[in-house]
Amino acid sequence: MANTSSAKKANRAETRRRVFNLRRSKAMRDATKDVMKSGDVAKIPETYQAIDKALKRGIIKKNTAARMKSRVARRVAAK
Repeated sequence: MANTSSAKKANRAETRRRVFNLRRSKAMRDATKDVMKSGDVAKIPETYQAIDKALKRGIIKKNTAARMKSRVARRVAAK
């Protein structure tokens, strides 16, 4: 448990950020899975957008985002 007031405030901020990060991460995973299963070309832009948002906020790294985009593109092209 946090003792100082600044540590308590940092804990509250971390909890708030965690909720947003989990929401972005879930949106990214759901969009990726949806495109992978359906192979719908029209859904690629929103999937890329979800991946880019997660990258921008530091949820995933740059190469991970590139790898995910590449896999999505290859899967859609194969169908």
